[in-house]
Amino acid sequence: MGSREDSGTGPAAAGPRSTLLVDKHAAYIKSFSRLWDTPDKLEFVATEHFWMSGMYWGLSAMYLMGRLCDMDRDAILGWVKRCQHPNGGYGGSERNDPHLLYTLSAVQILALYDRLDDVDADKVAAYVASLQRPDGSFAGDAWGEIDTRFTYCALLCLSILGRTHAIDVRAALDFIAKCKNFDGGFGCTPGNESHAGQVFTCIGALSLANALHLVDRDLFCWWLCERQTKSGGLNGRPEKLQDVCYSWWCLSCLSILGRLHWIDRSALTAFILDCQDEEDGGISDRPDDMADVYHTFFGIAGLSLMGYPGLAAIDPTWALPVEVVERIKRRNEAAAAEAKVEAAKAEDGGR
Repeated sequence: MGSREDSGTGPAAAGPRSTLLVDKHAAYIKSFSRLWDTPDKLEFVATEHFWMSGMYWGLSAMYLMGRLCDMDRDAILGWVKRCQHPNGGYGGSERNDPHLLYTLSAVQILALYDRLDDVDADKVAAYVASLQRPDGSFAGDAWGEIDTRFTYCALLCLSILGRTHAIDVRAALDFIAKCKNFDGGFGCTPGNESHAGQVFTCIGALSLANALHLVDRDLFCWWLCERQTKSGGLNGRPEKLQDVCYSWWCLSCLSILGRLHWIDRSALTAFILDCQDEEDGGISDRPDDMADVYHTFFGIAGLSLMGYPGLAAIDPTWALPVEVVERIKRRNEAAAAEAKVEAAKAEDGGR
C-alpha cells in the first residue's frame, strides 16, 4: 500500500486513493520518459510507435501538476527534432513514418516548452495540407485512413502554428457536419455511431473554427450525460464499461458547450482517484487495472476540468494548459500584426 504522506493536493482523505498522489504520478511519468534507454525491453517495442503522443500525455500531466521541471527538457526537445521527416511531418518515434497525430503531439510538446520558434511552420503546414482530401476530410498519413480525429489534429496543429489558412476549413467543417448522428453525437466517418472520443474531436474542431452553431447543444449534451454510470465513471457509448479516459473526452465537450454542471462531478472525481496505483503511481482505466501514461494524463486532465485543487487549468479545446494557450495566442497575434505591417510596407514600396 502506498504512503499516505504523498504530497498530492486535494481534500482531506481517509486513504491514499482519496487524494491525487502527485509525487507518485510524477515518478511514474519520469520512468516512462526513460523507455528509450531500454531498447531490449518488450515495453519499448510495444509502445515505440506512439511515443510522441505518450510524451505529450506525460509532459502535459506534469505541467498540470506543476512538475514539468522534473523532466529532461533538452533531451526531450532533441528527440522531438530527430523524429521530424523531410516532408515536415513527425513520426511516433525516430524509426516511424510521419503521421498527422504525432505531428500534432510534437507541436504540442514544443508549445509546452515555449519552443515553437524551432518549428518551420510553413513546412509543417504544407505536410498537414497535403493530407486533406477533396471532400474536406483528412487522412492520418500517406496511406489514407480517414477519421474525424485527423480533422481535429489538422485544425489544432495549424491553429497552434497560426497557419489555418493553409487548408480548406469550410470543407473540413462540411465533412464534420456529415458525421453528425440523430442522437446529436458524431462518428469517425459519415454513418458511423457516435463515440465519446470521436465527438470530442468534432466538437474541438468546430470550436477551433468558431462553428459551434452546428451542434444541437441540449440533445448532444444529454447524450454525453448518459455516459455516466453508477460507478461515477463515464463510458464512450451505450452499454459499454466506464473508463477514465472518457473523463476527458466527455467533460471537455461539456465544458466547451457550457454544460459541465450536467454531470455528477463528485462521483466522477472519486472514480478517477480510485483508479490510481497508490504503490507505483499512474492511473488506470478502471480501479485495480494496470496504469498507463494515457489514462494518467486523461484522468488528471479530467480533474483539472473539474477544478481539482492544486492542478493548473487545462483548455478543453486545445488540450493544453490554459496559460500555454494564452501564450500561443499572444504569439500568433503578434505575428499577424507584424505581417500586416510588412504587407503595408511592401504595398507602399510598390507605388
